Amino acid sequence: MHTFKKRTVRVTTPLPDLKSTEVLVKIHAVSLQYRDFAVAGLRDNLVPCSDSSGEVIAIGVDVTHWKVGERVCANPAKDYRDGEVSEDTMQAGLGGQQHGVLTTYRAFPDHSLVEILEHLSYREASTLPCAALTAYNALMGPKPVKAGDTVLILGTSGVSIYGFQFAMASVATVIATSSSDVKLDIAKKLGATHTINCNTIPDWDKEVPRLTDGRGIDHVSEVGGPGTLEKSISAVRFAGYVHMTGVVSQAAATLSNIVLLCIRKGVVLRGVLMGSTVQLESIIRLLRTRPESTRPVVDKVF
Repeated sequence: MHTFKKRTVRVTTPLPDLKSTEVLVKIHAVSLQYRDFAVAGLRDNLVPCSDSSGEVIAIGVDVTHWKVGERVCANPAKDYRDGEVSEDTMQAGLGGQQHGVLTTYRAFPDHSLVEILEHLSYREASTLPCAALTAYNALMGPKPVKAGDTVLILGTSGVSIYGFQFAMASVATVIATSSSDVKLDIAKKLGATHTINCNTIPDWDKEVPRLTDGRGIDHVSEVGGPGTLEKSISAVRFAGYVHMTGVVSQAAATLSNIVLLCIRKGVVLRGVLMGSTVQLESIIRLLRTRPESTRPVVDKVF
């Protein structure tokens, strides 16, 4: 079991009594998200982590879609099936509002599960429910990325890497930023058309007009938050989209500048909070169609 600032302890409990529409899964792999660290101290005795993959070992009496032995992963927002997000759907968040998946067995509602494709390992599949789902919801949401669009991806986090892959699958032009040349090399290998080192070029938003023939970015996958939002808005085109998925950069932002930029350019600022099970199923179909270019990138295994 992982240690979260020495607060995590090993606990043994009986297997749960399955409800009629639940599926009992033996957990084979758990992926670690930035979110897991952010919410680790919210509740005492919380079973941490939101993302996992595993094998069905038992089903409730009313379950018809799943069979024992099938490989599955679960949407962390386990009651968010489709449509717009709501307060009720997000109250079922694993590893935050409810106990998570860093456990040997876990019961899930049958409607929260999706299949694991044959070409994916358990480790690879465990990265889909949060990182891939957030990236997909950002870029394939109300106005999906299309061929010919230009997409700006900040950093090389899990969400960012999936953003590369989904944008490339949509035949979009990808511009990547990072403070590390090593990570930018990874972005190039994944197909980024242009890369910008934020340390070498701190005003990276001013590079965008040169790289886009003066038009600007159609979609920005914005993971930085306060430290990068103003520059993301500066880089996006008129009526472009900035999809806010994270707050990993904590430098102070000037709110008045952000408001004025949004109004002046008609920018759409959109908060992204993971996604629905229907979207997770769409990711599975995409990965089946393009198995190599969308293969999950696993950096470290503990």
